[in-house]
Amino acid sequence: MYPFSYTKAADTRQALTAGRNGGRYIAGGTTLVDLMRETVERPRTLVDISALPLREITVAKRGALRIGALVRMADVAAHRGVRALYPVISEALELSASAQLRNMATIGGNIMQRTRCTYFRDVNADCNKREPGSGCAALHGVNRTHAILGTSDDCVATHPSDVAVAFAALEATVVLLGPDGERTVPFANFLLKPGSTPNREQALRRGELITAVEIPALPRPLRSGYLKVRDRQSYEFALTSAAVALHISGGVIRQARVAAGGVGTVPWKLPAVERELIGKQPSDTLWATAAERAADGARPLQHNRFKVELLKRTVERQLRIVGGGK
Repeated sequence: MYPFSYTKAADTRQALTAGRNGGRYIAGGTTLVDLMRETVERPRTLVDISALPLREITVAKRGALRIGALVRMADVAAHRGVRALYPVISEALELSASAQLRNMATIGGNIMQRTRCTYFRDVNADCNKREPGSGCAALHGVNRTHAILGTSDDCVATHPSDVAVAFAALEATVVLLGPDGERTVPFANFLLKPGSTPNREQALRRGELITAVEIPALPRPLRSGYLKVRDRQSYEFALTSAAVALHISGGVIRQARVAAGGVGTVPWKLPAVERELIGKQPSDTLWATAAERAADGARPLQHNRFKVELLKRTVERQLRIVGGGK
């Protein structure tokens, strides 16, 4: 680990000043500290923001939800309002990491975590995300766990967060605070596809701080849930996953929100699947037909072609679990 300085911000003003001067924010530290230990990340200054007042969960009228950036994953998962209104969020969190990590890691840190690509974490391997212009070893290496959606010739790494898939499905908003004041960014625009600049992963400006994630009020009744498919039952990242939220009224699907994880360079919204569902009655036939659109645009690699079919089956299964059928 390389030498670095450490400061603890007493308030938001101090945090923003330190961030504007190049400091890296840290709270739970469950990702950044690992990367520093592996010398993948070499920040000169760490700014501890754990004392900031960003730990509230607020349920507004009609079910809108605001989650402070420093709320622990375990606390969000256990919150009565979250479990009642958006079980897809609780389920995604409970299927993430270990209980010990969920007790430490924050929501803001979770969506900021970096890829689990082994080449990114091996400082001797070529990686455009870690060292722009060096190449991507995963393209022609062992790429079984890599992305099939949103890839480019410069990067095929997946985003590892489970709850980010739920946020993408629910069309959340990220609230940011920086030197120029507060602004909001739709979750779909917050995490960036790699393109030719895979080293730029979030739509953050210099010194900006995540203060909250907001979920809009969605029509009721709303059924939702999260399904994760992985190589082993616990403490493993997704090969594929599906977050589904359906508003069914009068026997017809009025609204559908569907996203996938483990297959995209960012949590992958599935608008083609959603369009297939709207205005139709739930049925096993409908779930299968809609799920066929889940892999539209996929570009599988040598070792992860299986993800195309696995994604379709995962989405179909979760549609059936959430929506029922006949």
